Amino acid sequence: MALQGTLKDFGIADILQLIGQQQKTGQLYLESKEQEVNVFFKDGNIVRVESITRKKKDLIGNMLVRAEIITETQLEDSLETQRRTLKRLGDVLVSSGAITADRFKKMMQLQATETLYRLFSWDAGTYAFKAEPVESDTEAITPLRAESVLMEGFRMVDEWPVIRKKINRLDMTFECLKPLPPPVNSEPDFDAAFDDAFAEKKKDENKGDFKSVGDSERRVYEVIAPDRDVRKLIDVSCLGEFETCKALLNLINLQYVRPFYPEGQAPSAGGAGVLAKVGRSLGRVGASMAALGAILFLAVQIVGFLSPTAKAASSFDDPGAQRFVSRAQLKRIEAAVEVFRLEKGEVPERLDALVEAGLLKPEELHYPWREPYYYRRLASREFVLLPPLQ
Repeated sequence: MALQGTLKDFGIADILQLIGQQQKTGQLYLESKEQEVNVFFKDGNIVRVESITRKKKDLIGNMLVRAEIITETQLEDSLETQRRTLKRLGDVLVSSGAITADRFKKMMQLQATETLYRLFSWDAGTYAFKAEPVESDTEAITPLRAESVLMEGFRMVDEWPVIRKKINRLDMTFECLKPLPPPVNSEPDFDAAFDDAFAEKKKDENKGDFKSVGDSERRVYEVIAPDRDVRKLIDVSCLGEFETCKALLNLINLQYVRPFYPEGQAPSAGGAGVLAKVGRSLGRVGASMAALGAILFLAVQIVGFLSPTAKAASSFDDPGAQRFVSRAQLKRIEAAVEVFRLEKGEVPERLDALVEAGLLKPEELHYPWREPYYYRRLASREFVLLPPLQ
């Protein structure tokens, strides 16, 4: 499989989708002006991530020191032992008792995922995929499904603008205002917070919800101290930049913590009255409903004009025209899935159910392509819908 080009022509999301769906094995090399990253796949799963230009602070040893898991002295001693014995740093640290094997693996997983998710911020660069045998080291990281990384990357891109409105400086500090409510099931700990932050299926299914307390919020709350700014909280929470900042936003919104800026002035707690707040809320709901209605209307109108009954798929020889029609058809299928959910209480197990329910015609499940659209149900209200690979 020869796959190479520029990220302007074929983005990170498209590349991950292609390799993941076709379950390819090999090495993906990505290069931008300042960074070089190698991503290794086995059967479509990501098994290793290497940043050739990784900054010193992002090396695993320095990550452990910044997270206050090991000391500078322990790292220096372990690096010296590594040079003498040629053992891996992780093996040296574990054998010396400085860290457990499980904790080291979680930190390696964090290093890999942080490198992967930063790729979604690249707006230029080149890529090249080479199909070749790849050995996976499950002791280093747990294999990551390309589809899961893709969905998580999209979630981050979608939610970052909201988070940045309040967590807009890395030198902000925080003060705890009141204790958190007791957890429902068990005491929070690092492992629970880490597993929730990097799980393929989030415990909290409310995407975009910035007023909830989960394991990540509890972990961040526990490590807040007057001298710890956002940078330090990201380091010691071991949840990654996005999950830490989102947890801070949730804690602020729920008034469990208060932010302070370097100047020593906290943001104004004042604001509009109750009516103004309600008005803004209703305005947002109205705008959202209007936008949704407009999107669905346009999707129906466009796809109705360019529907399978109006024009044969084989007549679209131009790839650009096919992609345009495909985007509209995706909206039509998504609308049908939503209607199915409203009627049945959950999304369908497969797209054929939309035909059986009379919501779509059989040819609409692949139009304007020859192959059907990729669909996968994730939960009762969650699904993945993608165009077929061409």
